[in-house]
Amino acid sequence: MNTPVNSPVDTPENTPEPVRDLLRRSHALGADPRFTNYAGGNTSAQGTATDPVTGQDVQLLWVKGSGGDLGTLTQDGLAVLRLDRVRALAGVYPGVEREDEMVAAFDYCLHGKGGAAPSIDTAMHALVDAAHVDHLHPDAGIALACAADGAELTERVFGGKVVWVPWRRPGFQLGLDVAAVKEANPDAVGTILGGHGITAWGQTSQEAEANSRWIIETAERFLAQNSVPEPFGPVLPGYEPLPAAERRARAAALAPVLRGIASRDTPQVGHFTDADVVLDFLSRAEHPRLAALGTSCPDHFLRTKVEPLVLDLPPTASLEEVKARLAELHETYRADYRAYYERHADADSPAMRGADPLVVLVPGVGMFSYGRNAQTARVAGEFYVNAINVMRGAEGVSTYAPIDEAEKFGIEYWALEEAKLARMPKPKPLATRIALVTGAASGIGKAIATRLAAEGACVVVADLDLEKARAAAAELGPADVAVGVAVDVSDPAAVRAAVDAAVLAFGGLDLVVNNAGLSISKPLLETTERDWDLQHDVMAKGSFLVSQAAARVLIDQGLGGDIVYIASKNSVFAGPNNLAYSAVKADQAHQVRLLAAELGEHGVKVNGVNPDGVVRGSGIFAGGWGAQRAATYGIDEQDLGKFYAQRTLLKREVLPEHVANAVVVLTAGDLSHTTGLHVPVDAGVPAAFLR
Repeated sequence: MNTPVNSPVDTPENTPEPVRDLLRRSHALGADPRFTNYAGGNTSAQGTATDPVTGQDVQLLWVKGSGGDLGTLTQDGLAVLRLDRVRALAGVYPGVEREDEMVAAFDYCLHGKGGAAPSIDTAMHALVDAAHVDHLHPDAGIALACAADGAELTERVFGGKVVWVPWRRPGFQLGLDVAAVKEANPDAVGTILGGHGITAWGQTSQEAEANSRWIIETAERFLAQNSVPEPFGPVLPGYEPLPAAERRARAAALAPVLRGIASRDTPQVGHFTDADVVLDFLSRAEHPRLAALGTSCPDHFLRTKVEPLVLDLPPTASLEEVKARLAELHETYRADYRAYYERHADADSPAMRGADPLVVLVPGVGMFSYGRNAQTARVAGEFYVNAINVMRGAEGVSTYAPIDEAEKFGIEYWALEEAKLARMPKPKPLATRIALVTGAASGIGKAIATRLAAEGACVVVADLDLEKARAAAAELGPADVAVGVAVDVSDPAAVRAAVDAAVLAFGGLDLVVNNAGLSISKPLLETTERDWDLQHDVMAKGSFLVSQAAARVLIDQGLGGDIVYIASKNSVFAGPNNLAYSAVKADQAHQVRLLAAELGEHGVKVNGVNPDGVVRGSGIFAGGWGAQRAATYGIDEQDLGKFYAQRTLLKREVLPEHVANAVVVLTAGDLSHTTGLHVPVDAGVPAAFLR
């Protein structure tokens, strides 16, 4: 949900007072999910400033720019326009048939550098005769806006203080419509925009905010007091939510299959929620009818597509039956979506962006949502929760009646929306990829996790120590970037739980790095069975268990993937006092070859990295291994890194970051046809050359 920046607003001393007020109001409204959703709505303020060229006072409009978020809005996120020039556009407005041309015209109304790109709603804020204007997408307001008798309900609820405006696509004409309503209704404080949301205004920022809150809270009270008892109908027998543990297990089992469905055209990251609001909706008799009607508010269906894919089986159905049915429903969904596109597309329409669902609803289990990254996937789910709330409100007092399909298509394939997508930065090499790295709270594993996140991957930091895993993940970014999980790789149940956590966090799995390890350096005669078993349990058995659990996900997804083993120079090099460690590293090295041969038919590449002498930042060396190896070579432990460097061809010390570089090279796409390879990262140790 929206997270506001700290208040009072931290702005430069020369910030105009209207802007200070605007930012305060935006953060207050954006912080409450009842009032608007992430990146939805916009706010504005009008005021006077000095033209830096003429030195004369000019009237300006400050309005939230395209794509910004109210809860986190900064001054840089505001578009700044000359009010007189925007209003003058009414005299040259060519009509709704050429509506889109007006957005380009805003660029000629900018003041100075203009700040952020003006949004399509700029006209509404400039043309309405009020110093402060709010346009929001509250669930309660949209419920009235999407009710079959919304106009009558608006009059009944607000008694003329809020005026109904019939549906019109956002743009210049809608701005003219709202301005005309304001002029014709001097006692009105705002509007209900049919099929869309609300607009409120005031002569001060405080008045505008108070009016926005009054409209929303009045609508909420009306819906609560007048709703029928079961707006979604009675409970469907057998469609009740599964118990929590069973529900999560079923979600983890289905997540890879569903991600494969959502990613046929374009790879997607996923998000799962089993929130009560979703489970209740899916347990009710009317959910198939309402889901088929689709969402309505433009902000909703731009992120969710016009409708979700809904599984039409109860949660007691077998997993095999569910998977088979989902495959059938997916083909039907794709055919229906293509037909929808072809019904409405013309020669000027953008190409179809993909026919896969962005929201999948599974009764008794929950909702899976998808997007180009974890945040987009999560927000898509949040928007569908908004849509459920809208449906409940509308069905409770009327009938849910979203805008018609042609209008939805006009928004989804709007040339302006296409232009916004085209302005997005080029994806990073590992964007949409989900990585699980074991032993990732320190050393080589942490360096790998850090680099993968920097290249755009969602990262699951897995480590024996949960708190350290979570701390390392937090260093990489918020939960949309990385999460920390506990795993003992020698425990099959713990490994399955970690992989389940990964697919529930991000929807699936693409890239697994078997890095967890330890070492005990002893001569043969001093090596105990426990020494031998411990190292083989963690590295040989642990890599096997992690690869096995990950392979099940990768195969179910059908998207290919990567498994990388962090082996060692010791896997091919014979040295003294290191039998157990070197033997287990040789085991890992051969697992690479064996799995490359077995998983290739599923598009899964399996490769290895053979580091050597990674002393700095290494958990293994810090845990006593460094002292043992230094004693073996008869040097001080602090000189071990330099010692290893001097015995290499390049005379360079190897750091954890160098190992991470190799992992990225193997997985970021340039080596798309390489599997079964071991990459040395040892600065050149001739005895370890692969032959």
